[in-house]
Amino acid sequence: MLEEVERWLDARSSKASDWPLERLLAAKAATGARISVVLPALDEEETVGAIVTAIREDLVEAAPLVDELLVVDSGSADRTAENAAAAGAKVLHRDEILPGIPSVRGKGEVLWRSLAATTGDLVCFIDADLREFSSTVVTGVLGPLLCSPDNDAIHLVKAMYDRPLVAGSAVLPAGGGRVTELVARPILNLHWPLLAGFVQPLGGEYAARRTLLERLPFPTGYGVETAMLIDTLALVGLDGMAQVDVGVRLHHHQDDAGLGRMASEIMQVAWERLRREGRIVPGGDGARPHTLMTQFHREAEGFAPRSTDVTVVERPPMRTLTRGEGAGEVVGEAVGETEQ
Repeated sequence: MLEEVERWLDARSSKASDWPLERLLAAKAATGARISVVLPALDEEETVGAIVTAIREDLVEAAPLVDELLVVDSGSADRTAENAAAAGAKVLHRDEILPGIPSVRGKGEVLWRSLAATTGDLVCFIDADLREFSSTVVTGVLGPLLCSPDNDAIHLVKAMYDRPLVAGSAVLPAGGGRVTELVARPILNLHWPLLAGFVQPLGGEYAARRTLLERLPFPTGYGVETAMLIDTLALVGLDGMAQVDVGVRLHHHQDDAGLGRMASEIMQVAWERLRREGRIVPGGDGARPHTLMTQFHREAEGFAPRSTDVTVVERPPMRTLTRGEGAGEVVGEAVGETEQ
């Protein structure tokens, strides 16, 4: 590990308990910061309500820390939207935000659009599939942004945690995060070693300043967290980032085929950033890699191929959009065209 990363780990790593709620409330009052919490959600009816309830009860009603609590539904076929609304969140469908821009599927698309539907100076993202959720996840990642002596220098805070893998009645304490260990961490260590200190680079729980988020491009799929780390490093440097230990993260896990598609998106995002930095020169007859991913499943007659288009679409930085006064209104040039 680089000496710079070792120093960063000492200076920019903390625990959720280091940031008590009372301290955050005092800092918020002193700075006047407005805080938004966003949950991107797709078919999470079993968990989204409990997460919203915990945040509402602890950080909206019992203590006035969170100003906006938004769930953005990415086209759920279950009762995700209804359960989130019943628990006290404002709920918007992905297509209601920036309706002038045709939407695409993907977590990153929802995160990007949420910036146009919120007003917080600080924005906290929380995945909607967490089980046994505690609001200390929110206070933990907000802590360094609100309370550090040099808090103006910190722009992005990631949660770090243990990720057990639950397989039937068996629990593997460190069995989760397979794409992190097999894809994301090797890529970051190889090409962006300054990011090697992040325990959970793909984690979906983090908070950032709006002034940073609106300067970032957003890949629309699962590569969004990888892109955010790499692009934030380029914009604010390693000292502008921090991480907070929030304990244990319990959530449902994708099957191997789903993880493979996720890995492909992450690799495309990394490839594109290496290209932009001039560290690789595209070969062949095109500027992009082949993005039709073939996987195999067994049928009665043997293994059959199944191909999925895993092309990564990338939305431009939000601050480059020209918006009218109406919520979600887009005027001016055709901003539906995305960077490729």
